[in-house]
Amino acid sequence: MEKPHEQSKQGMTRRDLLGGAAGLAAASVGGFALGTAANRGPREAAAAELELKGNIRHCIPHWCFSMFGEQWDLDETCEVAKELGCEAVELIGADDLPTVVEHGLTCAMVQLPMDPPFVRGFNNRDNHEWLIEMTQETIDAAAEYDQPNVICFTGYQYRDPEDPDKGLISREEGFANCVEGLKQVIGYAEENNVNLCIENLNSRDGSYIELADGGEAQMQGHPGYQGDEADYCMAIVRAVGSPNMKILYDLYHSQIMEGDIIRRIREYGEHIGQIHTAGVPGRHELDGEQEMNYPPIMQALVDIGYDGYVGHEFIPTRDPRDGLRAAIQLCDV
Repeated sequence: MEKPHEQSKQGMTRRDLLGGAAGLAAASVGGFALGTAANRGPREAAAAELELKGNIRHCIPHWCFSMFGEQWDLDETCEVAKELGCEAVELIGADDLPTVVEHGLTCAMVQLPMDPPFVRGFNNRDNHEWLIEMTQETIDAAAEYDQPNVICFTGYQYRDPEDPDKGLISREEGFANCVEGLKQVIGYAEENNVNLCIENLNSRDGSYIELADGGEAQMQGHPGYQGDEADYCMAIVRAVGSPNMKILYDLYHSQIMEGDIIRRIREYGEHIGQIHTAGVPGRHELDGEQEMNYPPIMQALVDIGYDGYVGHEFIPTRDPRDGLRAAIQLCDV
């Protein structure tokens, strides 16, 4: 039986989708496809109009702009990505990959079908059986649509996140469990030419933020998340010991927990599989009200030869197009 992700919502096959996307391809300049006037697609034309240098491959994380502000659907996020010269969107589930490919874009990071995905992770051996199976299925989808990365998490430190009184998983035990579990699935990722990327999330900011639908969510930080220090996640990457095991280095979360961003970029080097940005404090726009100096940080990525994506994962407080345009132009070194 055909898997759901092997057929698009319009009945197109993967070959049809990738064939259409190939029509948008252009000659690569500095790692970014700008093309000639004759063969430029909408995204390439937008990149040229914004005078993007092509050293940074910009990306839009869908959840930020679907949960907040104007609440874009995936088609709208993809259209804005093309309008702003971005190559990719990210944090999309397997079932929605056909939509991304139809737009001629890449899903820079494929999400597991969990909500929220970061609470129950590899640090708890009780999760391994079902989590490994779920990760393998997500790898299948990423490989089917030629997408580069699948996300993974340490998980929260609680043995039972729904009942914290049942005790904590020590950092040492959590580390060992992450390495053990990820080693069981990394070979499958290698076979399918997909990276697994483990993300650092800050545990310091426990504030809640209002959603566009009137609810609240704890999205500026994640108290209890075990991989709250980037070096801890990086040590897991090194212990797994595979070229397909990477860190999703979230600069916003790292700045809150430890700082020293540029030195870490140089130390992590080829192990960086993805970058996330946002303004500190608040996880909002990259503007004059936040403390991080993004141009030299982006230059450090260029200096180490980083050729992955930079996802601008901020929670908008004003027109999201304006905020994204400002972030892209600020980070385009």
